[in-house]
Amino acid sequence: MARTFYVPRFRLVLFCIGTAGTLTAFHPDKLSFRKAFARINNEVSVHSRAYETLADASQRVGHRLTGSRNGTLAEAYAFNLLSSYGYKDVRYEPFEVEAWMRDTVTLAIVPNKSDNFRDVPVVALAHSPIEAHVNGEIVDVGNGLEGDFEALKDKLKGKVALVNIGLAAPTKGARNLHRSEKTALAIQYGAKGVIMVNLVPGNVLLTGTASVTGKLIPIPSVCISLESGQALRAWMQEEREKLHAQINMTNTSRKIRARNVVATLKGSEFPNEKIIVGGHLDSWDLATGAIDNGIGSFAVMDIARTFKALKLKPKRTIEFVLFMGEEQGLLGSRAMVEKLKKAGELDNVRYMMNLDMTNDPSGLNAFGRSDMVPFLNMVGETMKEVEPTFANQMENQAGLHSDHQPFMLEGVPVVGMNGHLAREVLDCYHANCDRMNLVDASQLKNTVRYSTMLLFALADADAIPTQRQTDNQTRDYLTAQGLRTPLQIANEWRWKE
Repeated sequence: MARTFYVPRFRLVLFCIGTAGTLTAFHPDKLSFRKAFARINNEVSVHSRAYETLADASQRVGHRLTGSRNGTLAEAYAFNLLSSYGYKDVRYEPFEVEAWMRDTVTLAIVPNKSDNFRDVPVVALAHSPIEAHVNGEIVDVGNGLEGDFEALKDKLKGKVALVNIGLAAPTKGARNLHRSEKTALAIQYGAKGVIMVNLVPGNVLLTGTASVTGKLIPIPSVCISLESGQALRAWMQEEREKLHAQINMTNTSRKIRARNVVATLKGSEFPNEKIIVGGHLDSWDLATGAIDNGIGSFAVMDIARTFKALKLKPKRTIEFVLFMGEEQGLLGSRAMVEKLKKAGELDNVRYMMNLDMTNDPSGLNAFGRSDMVPFLNMVGETMKEVEPTFANQMENQAGLHSDHQPFMLEGVPVVGMNGHLAREVLDCYHANCDRMNLVDASQLKNTVRYSTMLLFALADADAIPTQRQTDNQTRDYLTAQGLRTPLQIANEWRWKE
């Protein structure tokens, strides 16, 4: 317990003895945070609706592919759910998007001097061409990192690259690249097609975008299962002659209008300062997308419900955002950032918090903003005092490939939650097994509990230490976080050096 002494004309510094017996400065917001966190903890533990509403939407809507009828139904579902929680200021933010949808695809493996072909089960990766008919020699590029492509630079032109989606037997310290970045490298080195090998056992086919920009790519990119990849590589070792891949596909791509869904809770003291909490509502079409990103987007909506149920009135404005088009290239979040830039309002966004496959959080992530670590340490400690099962494991590392990225590239501070998913759940990422049976109701409830506490702290703090970075500060920050190379591969590094 901290004892308070009021001394006139002197700055008051309070101290408390922590659980480990260490003397720590008492943060002026901590007491109010603790009271609010306790209320949040109880409300969510007893009344959370995240699991139930996700289950209902999975049954009523199904998948939530941007540009599809299901995608439109999902947007309306989110709008109506937020309205039912008492939000008067709920709006659609439409944006125009090039919506890609799969049609037909086949993959045949043919020896150079034989008609003994084998058909291989395959799925097209998004933003592959509208029509493609490719026949090319297969070159195994292994894990598909920059060095792997560079080592085969004289052998790839006009060939079909065989690449692991993940890292098989990775070298120490190796950092994987996104499938879109590996496809971009294949294009850069002159390949005419890409075959991605999923590394998940069980004949699982994975989808997802192969485009770093969300626009059509010039060559077909497809995915085969681990077992198909193993058989293909064994065949390549057995055959003295080269193997060729025949890829034939048709897809559709057309301009449509999709809609982000936004609910606003006006700030009581700093209404022009804004905290954005978001999660992408859209999913791929092979399953219902319960994990990616049902657990994130429906957590966001239950966080919004919690604020209304408790009549919380934080100092800053909160915008609860359900993004569409994330899977097809962060299209909804890019549209929102562009709109804020044009309106001159990006400086008003004090923080962006993103929930993408976030599950059962064990700590907070400062995303490389070290000036925010003391504040987040205090928040995490307070959360643990209220709920001792919270592990409070702090991290400070930024990443890419979700809806926080467009904000981060404009210098807006980003915060995250460190969660975990079981291996069997992660194995269904972007696959036809991503369904409601994978969702753990108690872990989803934990996501809502802890994320609501963090969001309240950001929105209600007297002051936030971190500011939006200047352009040069953003460049240096991204470099320090090791993100320069992947952004250069994706043609998103805007700095000339």
